Amino acid sequence: MRKNTTPLLAALAAGLFSAAAVGGAEAFNGLDLTLGNLYRLSNAKSRSISPENFTGEKGKGGMATEGTGKNAARELGQGWKVSPSVVIKSRTSFTLAEINGPGVIQSIWMTPTGNWRWSILRFYWDDEAEPSVECPVGDFFACGWGKFAPVNSLAVCVNPGSAFNCYWQMPFRKKAKITMENLDEKDMVLYYQINYTLTEIPADAAYFHAQFRRVNPLPRKEVYTILDGVAGQGHYVGTYLAWEVHSTGWWGEGEIKFYLDDDKEFPTICGTGTEDYFCGSYNFENKATKQYQEFCTPYAGLPQVIRPDGLYESQQRFGLYRWHIPDPVRFEKNLKVTIQALGWQSGHRYLPLQDDIASVAFWYQKEPHQVFPKLPAKDELEHH
Repeated sequence: MRKNTTPLLAALAAGLFSAAAVGGAEAFNGLDLTLGNLYRLSNAKSRSISPENFTGEKGKGGMATEGTGKNAARELGQGWKVSPSVVIKSRTSFTLAEINGPGVIQSIWMTPTGNWRWSILRFYWDDEAEPSVECPVGDFFACGWGKFAPVNSLAVCVNPGSAFNCYWQMPFRKKAKITMENLDEKDMVLYYQINYTLTEIPADAAYFHAQFRRVNPLPRKEVYTILDGVAGQGHYVGTYLAWEVHSTGWWGEGEIKFYLDDDKEFPTICGTGTEDYFCGSYNFENKATKQYQEFCTPYAGLPQVIRPDGLYESQQRFGLYRWHIPDPVRFEKNLKVTIQALGWQSGHRYLPLQDDIASVAFWYQKEPHQVFPKLPAKDELEHH
């Protein structure tokens, strides 16, 4: 007897069932979570690495009998916060995590006690020899001036008292390795948690990258290069700038420029001003107070303004971020990103500035990536 499929076809036509539901939906890999799909079940495995479980192994958390909390837990014993943090010795590197894939790092929390410019984060994907992320920890978390400033954005949050959080998704196929180098002459204490999922990742998943640069001072009539030497296919997803002004006036007239896929003299994407690129306007000025107005939004912000104190803090300093989450800048072959440093001088003329500018560029791309420029030496990293 022939089966009657008319009711099913009618239901499909009416949108009551999806074709995937009828034929068997593809298994959910547990990634790209939103409120709209948080109800979905997945076979992805949740794991977390911290000083209480250095490997992230299932059922192995809180087992330490040695650690920075051993003395405080001496009357309570194993399982009572024996190893909540690590001490990274002076001028040494410490491996925070080594994870076998495939999987995705989904969030990172840490609260470093050392000098944030002298604490260097490095990320390595799939046993690569050169890091895909190399950056002072403060700048990586949009807090580049060594002083706390609250940051409230989708990709990065900085919470009281010095809690650094990031939510960039970082896929890897074979392995992920994260290290912290302490360049300081003093030991540092680090509390941290790295949350990740072991799951299959899409074939088109690119790898996360972040690169730090600094020029102090910027030579007159030269542009500041945020990123260059990127080869391969990918997309640019964020900029953080730590900017110290060396003049008395407005400093943000300069344009950001994105040179895509063999652009030469002129870029494909050109901004209209520094505060415009960071989604502000007219000098970031609060018209009522006649002051710079700090702000944080999901995609852009000016979370930090350090004002002169009339004595030793003599220069104005700014921390700014722009995340290209809804509008990534895609490239197929190569990418270069620059920004001008421009103020005003007499005769309503632009003034090329010679400021102290540091940056972090964030992007995804296919591996392998080009070797990064050498990280500035310790003295060149220091705030002056």
